[in-house]
Amino acid sequence: MSDTLVRPPFDAESEAVLTLVQEQLPPVTPETITLMRQGALQEGDSRVADALAAAGISRRDVTIPGYRGEEIEVSVLSRADHTGLGPGIFHTHGGGMIVGDRLVGIEQLIPWIVEHDAVVVTVEYRLAPEFPDPYPTEDAYAGLIWTAENAAELGIDPARILVAGASAGGGLAAAMALMARDRKGPALIGQLLICPMLDDRDATASTHQYPDRGTWVRSANLTGWSALLGERRGGDDVSIYAAPARATDLTGLPSAYIDCGSAEVFRDEDAAYATSLWRDGVQAELHVWAGGFHGFDMLAGHTALAQAATAARNAWVARLIGA
Repeated sequence: MSDTLVRPPFDAESEAVLTLVQEQLPPVTPETITLMRQGALQEGDSRVADALAAAGISRRDVTIPGYRGEEIEVSVLSRADHTGLGPGIFHTHGGGMIVGDRLVGIEQLIPWIVEHDAVVVTVEYRLAPEFPDPYPTEDAYAGLIWTAENAAELGIDPARILVAGASAGGGLAAAMALMARDRKGPALIGQLLICPMLDDRDATASTHQYPDRGTWVRSANLTGWSALLGERRGGDDVSIYAAPARATDLTGLPSAYIDCGSAEVFRDEDAAYATSLWRDGVQAELHVWAGGFHGFDMLAGHTALAQAATAARNAWVARLIGA
């Protein structure tokens, strides 16, 4: 397909950044997963450490039981002067289920820690294809259960836990809300789903509109889902916890914030998920940012579009967990 394909255009200011970013990104294929893990898509630990130190945030790494009792790690982030019990944010990172680590995307959580004295727990779930479904979801849920069970020691009010994530992490956050409901787990106050990866079926208009232009295009999406699900991708034997868009009953879920760009593969599945939440009586706030590519808020943070998206998201967090 060519760039003449009919589709919403990119925001002009953001597209200038996209052009530069896309030139540096390798194509996402099964053969490039190892290269991607070694390359620029991995968040630099030293950069995050500097950002946390500058904000006065302490970090503690803890080994906990994951899926099947096997060891995984979480990082606990809080203000250095944190005392008492504050809101808790359980974070699942992005990376298409195939790359990334628990520090990816942490910068966007820093204001919530600083301004609302929140405690963040971010989980190192294991990645596909080496650890396919249900490893990522079950690892993440194990981390959520550990967080709730140790809330007092972590400085978290167990009645004020929010799940949050971007991209694949947004899909995992949606899965955490479903699992907590179905397994009678922690009573979550909200789910923050940033451009979430929700649907393995490759059936929406938006996934076909962006086959070759963007940071996460259709082929990349198929690579991620195939790594996670193998031959089950797109078939009938896929759990709602692996692909939350497959859930037909969303009643009883916590309130949701969902955002994405209008110029990305996840647009339609994200809008459909918000519609399904409303249908089932769940409060949801949906923002589709005109011309935004996948991850525009982080990769083009200086643009007017990114700043508006970040401000809207921060405002929702403030209403939900602010003192």
